[in-house]
Amino acid sequence: MVQITNPPAPVPPAPSRPVPTSADVARLAGVSRATVSYVLNNAGAVRISEPTRRRVREAARELGYVPHAAARSLRAGHSRMVLMPAPAFPVGPLYSQFIDELQSALGRLDYTVVQYGTAGLHDDEAARAWAELRPVAVLVPGSGLGPRGVEVLKRSGARAVVTLGPESVEGAHALLVDHDVVGHSAGAHLLGRGYRRIGVIVPREPGLETFSAPRLAGVRAALRGTGATVTELPLAHDEGAAARLAARWRELGLDAVFTYNDEYAMLLMRALQDEGVRIPEEAAVIGADNLMLGRLLRPRLSTVHLELPAGRELAGLVDRAVRDPAAAPEAHQVLGASVVRRETT
Repeated sequence: MVQITNPPAPVPPAPSRPVPTSADVARLAGVSRATVSYVLNNAGAVRISEPTRRRVREAARELGYVPHAAARSLRAGHSRMVLMPAPAFPVGPLYSQFIDELQSALGRLDYTVVQYGTAGLHDDEAARAWAELRPVAVLVPGSGLGPRGVEVLKRSGARAVVTLGPESVEGAHALLVDHDVVGHSAGAHLLGRGYRRIGVIVPREPGLETFSAPRLAGVRAALRGTGATVTELPLAHDEGAAARLAARWRELGLDAVFTYNDEYAMLLMRALQDEGVRIPEEAAVIGADNLMLGRLLRPRLSTVHLELPAGRELAGLVDRAVRDPAAAPEAHQVLGASVVRRETT
């Protein structure tokens, strides 16, 4: 026996609530709409007393009012968005920390940082995709932008284009990050410690050649004319590849290795120790990035400490470029390096 019941009564839609406007905020705060706009858009050119600013912000919070970003961008001709294309290379903890600090610093200057995926996009095509969002500034890591792309972004309203890489790009401000200094520091340290047969790990992972090639060149430059030798050691970031390299270590005849960074150092050290290779007696090891985990290894890992600009410094540069878009592009060398010697060398 099938029992038929009446279908449930339809649930009436929730009553719609009017979206609060700047006029509502102005009425509640007892000020003009212009004052509301100045306060909520952090306009520094207009002097408004702190009590008035506080009253406007409290009224906006009470009403749940949020400025309309698209409308604000339309009035200003640009947004407060700083677009950062996602890097096309694997990022490590050091880079992630750097980006987090930069985002926080830009947020304190009333910018919104948006990361944009770059899969399959290159140069002009990528620049057109970024320009569709009408960012006020674009900060491009790596070498994925050329002069035509810079022009596309500027014609679409970007007031500042900043590149972060080894070379300047015409029309853009440049933060020059030359990783040659990292390899040079590691090579000079190993040479100074008496090592003469030095291997250099070159990651097989796609995208990392932007960093690994200049680091290898830096080691070669540090050893040039000394009689010391450099052996390139391609290595994938997996345990099997590290174990195979460790098994060949004694036949390679090397006495030291610069491992590209601390993560590759940890991978290789574990494999060398499993193979019975003593560190540093048979294999001195130096990494780069100065990660905390390197201090927890046994023996403790020697490393190259990378000196990057503070997030607030870079945010200040972006802000100055936005405020003065007619200023001539500048280039700043921003990467330094120093060796932290521990037990592996």
